[in-house]
Amino acid sequence: MNYTRPESMQLVSTHYCAGCGHGVAHRLICEVIDELGIRERVLAIAPVGCAVLAYDYWNFDVCEAAHGRAPALATGMRRCNPDKIVFTYQGDGDLAAIGAAEIVHAANRGELISVFFINNANYGMTGGQMAPTTMLGQTTTTSPAGREARREGWPMRVIEMLAQLDGTVFAARCALHTPKHIREAKKAIRTAFDIQIAGAGFSIVELLSSCPIGWGVSPTDALQVIEKQMIPVYPLGIVKQPDGAVARPS
Repeated sequence: MNYTRPESMQLVSTHYCAGCGHGVAHRLICEVIDELGIRERVLAIAPVGCAVLAYDYWNFDVCEAAHGRAPALATGMRRCNPDKIVFTYQGDGDLAAIGAAEIVHAANRGELISVFFINNANYGMTGGQMAPTTMLGQTTTTSPAGREARREGWPMRVIEMLAQLDGTVFAARCALHTPKHIREAKKAIRTAFDIQIAGAGFSIVELLSSCPIGWGVSPTDALQVIEKQMIPVYPLGIVKQPDGAVARPS
Protein backbone atom coordinates (compact mmCIF):
# COMPACT_ATOMS: atom_id res chain seq x y z
CA MET A 1 0.00 0.00 0.00
CA ASN A 2 1.25 3.47 -0.86
CA TYR A 3 0.89 5.96 1.96
CA THR A 4 0.24 9.56 1.01
CA ARG A 5 -0.59 12.71 2.93
CA PRO A 6 -4.35 12.93 3.61
CA GLU A 7 -6.12 15.73 1.75
CA SER A 8 -7.36 16.95 5.12
CA MET A 9 -3.79 17.50 6.32
CA GLN A 10 -1.68 20.55 5.47
CA LEU A 11 1.85 20.17 4.10
CA VAL A 12 3.69 21.90 6.95
CA SER A 13 6.49 21.10 9.39
CA THR A 14 5.58 20.04 12.90
CA HIS A 15 6.15 22.19 15.97
CA TYR A 16 5.59 19.27 18.35
CA CYS A 17 8.44 17.83 20.42
CA ALA A 18 10.19 14.67 19.23
CA GLY A 19 8.15 11.64 20.24
CA CYS A 20 4.93 13.55 20.91
CA GLY A 21 1.76 11.67 20.02
CA HIS A 22 -0.23 14.65 18.78
CA GLY A 23 1.02 14.27 15.21
CA VAL A 24 -0.18 10.67 15.06
CA ALA A 25 -3.60 11.67 16.40
CA HIS A 26 -3.82 14.53 13.89
CA ARG A 27 -3.17 12.20 10.99
CA LEU A 28 -5.63 9.53 12.13
CA ILE A 29 -8.41 12.10 12.33
CA CYS A 30 -7.54 13.40 8.86
CA GLU A 31 -7.47 9.91 7.37
CA VAL A 32 -10.93 9.13 8.74
CA ILE A 33 -12.35 12.45 7.53
CA ASP A 34 -11.02 11.77 4.03
CA GLU A 35 -12.35 8.21 4.00
CA LEU A 36 -15.80 9.42 5.06
CA GLY A 37 -15.75 12.21 2.48
CA ILE A 38 -16.85 14.84 5.02
CA ARG A 39 -14.01 17.38 4.84
CA GLU A 40 -16.21 20.20 3.55
CA ARG A 41 -18.67 19.56 6.40
CA VAL A 42 -16.18 19.43 9.27
CA LEU A 43 -15.86 22.10 11.96
CA ALA A 44 -13.17 21.48 14.59
CA ILE A 45 -12.44 23.21 17.89
CA ALA A 46 -8.95 23.28 19.41
CA PRO A 47 -8.61 24.99 22.80
CA VAL A 48 -5.54 26.12 24.74
CA GLY A 49 -2.80 23.53 25.18
CA CYS A 50 -0.33 21.66 23.00
CA ALA A 51 -3.03 21.34 20.34
CA VAL A 52 -3.67 25.08 20.16
CA LEU A 53 -2.01 25.24 16.73
CA ALA A 54 -3.99 22.32 15.28
CA TYR A 55 -5.47 24.68 12.70
CA ASP A 56 -2.00 24.92 11.13
CA TYR A 57 -2.12 21.20 10.32
CA TRP A 58 -5.73 20.59 9.29
CA ASN A 59 -7.13 21.48 5.89
CA PHE A 60 -10.65 22.19 7.12
CA ASP A 61 -12.33 24.82 9.28
CA VAL A 62 -11.00 25.07 12.85
CA CYS A 63 -11.91 27.48 15.65
CA GLU A 64 -9.98 28.15 18.83
CA ALA A 65 -11.74 28.06 22.19
CA ALA A 66 -10.87 29.40 25.61
CA HIS A 67 -9.17 26.89 27.90
CA GLY A 68 -11.63 24.10 28.71
CA ARG A 69 -14.53 25.61 26.80
CA ALA A 70 -14.36 23.62 23.56
CA PRO A 71 -17.51 21.54 24.32
CA ALA A 72 -19.53 24.72 24.87
CA LEU A 73 -18.32 26.20 21.58
CA ALA A 74 -18.91 22.89 19.81
CA THR A 75 -22.46 22.77 21.19
CA GLY A 76 -23.26 26.18 19.73
CA MET A 77 -21.63 25.45 16.40
CA ARG A 78 -23.41 22.11 15.98
CA ARG A 79 -26.83 23.42 16.97
CA CYS A 80 -26.51 26.41 14.65
CA ASN A 81 -25.15 24.27 11.82
CA PRO A 82 -26.99 20.95 11.96
CA ASP A 83 -25.57 19.91 8.60
CA LYS A 84 -21.99 20.09 9.88
CA ILE A 85 -19.79 17.49 11.59
CA VAL A 86 -18.28 19.06 14.72
CA PHE A 87 -15.50 17.71 16.89
CA THR A 88 -13.27 18.93 19.71
CA TYR A 89 -9.62 18.04 20.17
CA GLN A 90 -8.61 18.43 23.81
CA GLY A 91 -5.80 17.57 26.19
CA ASP A 92 -6.19 16.17 29.68
CA GLY A 93 -5.44 19.41 31.51
CA ASP A 94 -7.96 21.20 29.31
CA LEU A 95 -10.76 18.64 29.32
CA ALA A 96 -10.43 17.01 32.73
CA ALA A 97 -9.43 20.05 34.81
CA ILE A 98 -10.62 23.52 33.81
CA GLY A 99 -13.11 22.03 31.33
CA ALA A 100 -14.51 19.26 33.55
CA ALA A 101 -17.93 20.85 33.94
CA GLU A 102 -18.13 21.60 30.22
CA ILE A 103 -17.47 18.03 29.13
CA VAL A 104 -19.76 16.47 31.73
CA HIS A 105 -22.76 18.57 30.80
CA ALA A 106 -22.17 18.29 27.03
CA ALA A 107 -22.14 14.51 27.42
CA ASN A 108 -25.15 14.52 29.72
CA ARG A 109 -27.12 16.54 27.16
CA GLY A 110 -26.15 14.07 24.47
CA GLU A 111 -24.76 16.80 22.23
CA LEU A 112 -24.18 15.64 18.66
CA ILE A 113 -20.42 16.17 18.78
CA SER A 114 -17.36 13.94 18.76
CA VAL A 115 -14.58 14.49 21.29
CA PHE A 116 -10.98 13.34 20.87
CA PHE A 117 -9.27 13.44 24.24
CA ILE A 118 -5.46 13.32 24.36
CA ASN A 119 -4.25 11.94 27.70
CA ASN A 120 -0.52 12.43 28.33
CA ALA A 121 -0.91 12.64 32.10
CA ASN A 122 0.35 16.20 32.49
CA TYR A 123 -0.03 19.79 31.33
CA GLY A 124 2.39 19.44 28.43
CA MET A 125 2.36 22.97 27.04
CA THR A 126 2.55 25.11 30.16
CA GLY A 127 5.41 23.44 31.99
CA GLY A 128 4.57 19.83 32.84
CA GLN A 129 2.31 20.47 35.82
CA MET A 130 0.17 17.78 37.42
CA ALA A 131 -3.13 17.13 35.65
CA PRO A 132 -6.22 15.22 36.85
CA THR A 133 -4.87 12.24 34.87
CA THR A 134 -1.38 12.29 36.43
CA MET A 135 -0.71 8.85 37.87
CA LEU A 136 0.05 8.02 41.49
CA GLY A 137 3.77 8.38 42.11
CA GLN A 138 4.30 10.31 38.89
CA THR A 139 6.53 13.34 39.29
CA THR A 140 5.60 16.64 37.66
CA THR A 141 6.68 20.23 38.16
CA THR A 142 3.90 20.66 40.72
CA SER A 143 4.21 17.19 42.28
CA PRO A 144 8.00 16.80 42.55
CA ALA A 145 7.64 14.09 45.19
CA GLY A 146 5.16 12.15 43.07
CA ARG A 147 1.37 12.31 43.12
CA GLU A 148 -0.11 11.04 46.37
CA ALA A 149 -3.79 10.10 46.65
CA ARG A 150 -4.25 11.62 50.13
CA ARG A 151 -2.71 14.90 49.02
CA GLU A 152 -3.68 15.38 45.37
CA GLY A 153 -6.43 12.83 44.84
CA TRP A 154 -6.66 9.86 42.50
CA PRO A 155 -6.09 9.81 38.73
CA MET A 156 -9.35 10.67 37.00
CA ARG A 157 -10.76 8.06 34.61
CA VAL A 158 -12.81 10.38 32.45
CA ILE A 159 -14.12 7.80 30.00
CA GLU A 160 -15.56 5.56 32.70
CA MET A 161 -17.20 8.57 34.34
CA LEU A 162 -18.82 9.88 31.15
CA ALA A 163 -19.98 6.40 30.15
CA GLN A 164 -22.45 6.45 33.06
CA LEU A 165 -24.37 9.36 31.50
CA ASP A 166 -27.38 8.59 29.34
CA GLY A 167 -26.34 11.11 26.70
CA THR A 168 -23.06 9.33 26.01
CA VAL A 169 -23.47 6.85 23.16
CA PHE A 170 -19.87 5.78 22.61
CA ALA A 171 -16.84 5.97 24.90
CA ALA A 172 -13.53 4.27 24.18
CA ARG A 173 -9.90 4.41 25.25
CA CYS A 174 -7.05 3.68 22.86
CA ALA A 175 -3.28 4.21 22.77
CA LEU A 176 -0.83 5.58 20.23
CA HIS A 177 2.36 3.68 21.06
CA THR A 178 2.36 0.71 18.66
CA PRO A 179 1.11 0.14 15.09
CA LYS A 180 -1.53 -2.30 16.38
CA HIS A 181 -2.88 0.18 18.89
CA ILE A 182 -2.79 3.01 16.37
CA ARG A 183 -4.97 0.95 14.01
CA GLU A 184 -7.42 0.35 16.85
CA ALA A 185 -7.45 4.08 17.61
CA LYS A 186 -8.36 4.85 14.02
CA LYS A 187 -11.31 2.44 14.22
CA ALA A 188 -12.57 4.18 17.36
CA ILE A 189 -12.23 7.61 15.75
CA ARG A 190 -14.22 6.32 12.77
CA THR A 191 -16.95 5.02 15.09
CA ALA A 192 -17.18 8.38 16.85
CA PHE A 193 -17.72 10.18 13.56
CA ASP A 194 -20.19 7.53 12.35
CA ILE A 195 -22.28 8.01 15.48
CA GLN A 196 -22.42 11.76 14.96
CA ILE A 197 -23.31 11.38 11.28
CA ALA A 198 -26.14 9.06 12.31
CA GLY A 199 -27.37 11.66 14.82
CA ALA A 200 -27.16 9.16 17.67
CA GLY A 201 -25.58 11.31 20.39
CA PHE A 202 -22.34 12.19 22.16
CA SER A 203 -19.15 10.22 21.53
CA ILE A 204 -15.67 10.44 23.03
CA VAL A 205 -12.38 8.68 22.30
CA GLU A 206 -9.52 8.93 24.78
CA LEU A 207 -6.04 8.50 23.28
CA LEU A 208 -3.11 7.67 25.56
CA SER A 209 -0.27 9.71 24.10
CA SER A 210 3.42 10.14 24.88
CA CYS A 211 4.98 13.34 26.26
CA PRO A 212 8.75 12.69 26.46
CA ILE A 213 9.63 16.25 27.53
CA GLY A 214 6.98 16.43 30.24
CA TRP A 215 7.89 12.97 31.49
CA GLY A 216 11.65 13.55 31.33
CA VAL A 217 12.38 10.46 29.23
CA SER A 218 13.52 9.68 25.68
CA PRO A 219 10.95 9.29 22.88
CA THR A 220 11.62 5.55 22.82
CA ASP A 221 11.27 5.17 26.58
CA ALA A 222 8.06 7.21 26.48
CA LEU A 223 6.41 4.42 24.50
CA GLN A 224 7.23 2.03 27.34
CA VAL A 225 5.72 4.47 29.83
CA ILE A 226 2.41 4.12 27.98
CA GLU A 227 2.65 0.34 27.91
CA LYS A 228 3.90 -0.33 31.43
CA GLN A 229 2.60 2.59 33.47
CA MET A 230 -0.39 4.24 31.77
CA ILE A 231 -2.34 1.26 30.45
CA PRO A 232 -2.54 -0.47 33.88
CA VAL A 233 -4.14 2.72 35.24
CA TYR A 234 -6.16 3.50 32.11
CA PRO A 235 -7.27 0.15 30.59
CA LEU A 236 -7.83 0.14 26.85
CA GLY A 237 -11.10 -0.80 25.21
CA ILE A 238 -14.65 0.27 24.50
CA VAL A 239 -16.31 1.37 27.72
CA LYS A 240 -19.73 2.10 26.24
CA GLN A 241 -21.23 0.76 23.04
CA PRO A 242 -23.91 2.39 20.88
CA ASP A 243 -26.37 -0.19 22.26
CA GLY A 244 -25.93 1.36 25.70
CA ALA A 245 -23.85 -1.42 27.21
CA VAL A 246 -21.35 -0.14 29.77
CA ALA A 247 -18.33 -2.21 30.75
CA ARG A 248 -14.95 -1.55 32.32
CA PRO A 249 -12.11 -2.48 29.92
CA SER A 250 -10.08 -5.49 31.01
